[in-house]
Amino acid sequence: MTTLSFSKYHGLGNDFVLVDNRASEAPLITPEQAVAVCDRNFGIGADGVIFVLSAPKGNEEIDYTMRIYNSDGSEPEMCGNGIRCLAKFIHNLEAKDGAAPELPHTYRIHTLAGTIRPELKADGQVTVDMGEPVLLASEIPTTLAAAGEKAIDKTLQVGGKAHQVSCVSMGNPHCITFVDDVEAVPLAEIGPLFEHHEAFPSRINTEFVEVVRPDYLKMRVWERGAGATLACGTGACALLVAAVLNGKSDRQATVELPGGHLEIEWAANKRGFMTWQLAICIRRLIGCYRALMRAAIWGQIFTCRERSQRCVRPRFFVSRGLLFLSINIAISRSTGHGQLD
Repeated sequence: MTTLSFSKYHGLGNDFVLVDNRASEAPLITPEQAVAVCDRNFGIGADGVIFVLSAPKGNEEIDYTMRIYNSDGSEPEMCGNGIRCLAKFIHNLEAKDGAAPELPHTYRIHTLAGTIRPELKADGQVTVDMGEPVLLASEIPTTLAAAGEKAIDKTLQVGGKAHQVSCVSMGNPHCITFVDDVEAVPLAEIGPLFEHHEAFPSRINTEFVEVVRPDYLKMRVWERGAGATLACGTGACALLVAAVLNGKSDRQATVELPGGHLEIEWAANKRGFMTWQLAICIRRLIGCYRALMRAAIWGQIFTCRERSQRCVRPRFFVSRGLLFLSINIAISRSTGHGQLD
């Protein structure tokens, strides 16, 4: 029996299970187990599982490494909302160890998309330097333009309809299309068609954007590997770049998402920045069974089965505006009934 300690954070409803993985060079659970953990009926429920690992050996320019599994088990290059949650999670871990730096503080996080630098501020806000957007078709990647050209305002046939799209990578690939009414988009129907379109060999995140004003944009997103989510930080950055290049917005704008608002800036030095206020943190000690979860909640038993459940209501407490819940559950990796499939 192994116990997996985790915290759960969300950025505008884009929620993640975060795991302290500093003592191991590989994620503590497999992609298949991450799928079970992210299941919103029989698992914890999340858009992804994020692991904080130590910096690569011998690299003094990096503080930590980020790995992430999407809810379908795939591994993206990075995640904008996720890395902001990760910055707060790291600071909390350091505080527990008695080694937290004074705020504001910028972390240097190694990701599959390169080094990302989130700045954690004393008021709880997190600003992330997303770096320069990638615009060349071969680097996104997409076949909508020649390898050395930009894929801006290109025609894409999806679901029997022509869409004008622009493609941008913020370390992960995005396809942006502007619409008159973002609420009218049949996201669950059309999102998968974009994600798996042959024009995107690595699949794609898709943002549907309504321009309310040059400084105010509304967005809904279908994320590669996670489906419809309440927010996407890299997507918000990508859509601002696309909106500027299409002459539809200012370089600084508010992006409204289903989960809330992000302040996005594409600076004159071509680097993207986004700012967001941390909201809710739920801390737990977790273990997942395929069809049975048993938890000791302050010495009481919480049992859930597929068709029936007997629960003891957990207690919550609030500290500095953050909501906390603590649960102890055992996880089994044996070949018996506790195996995660």
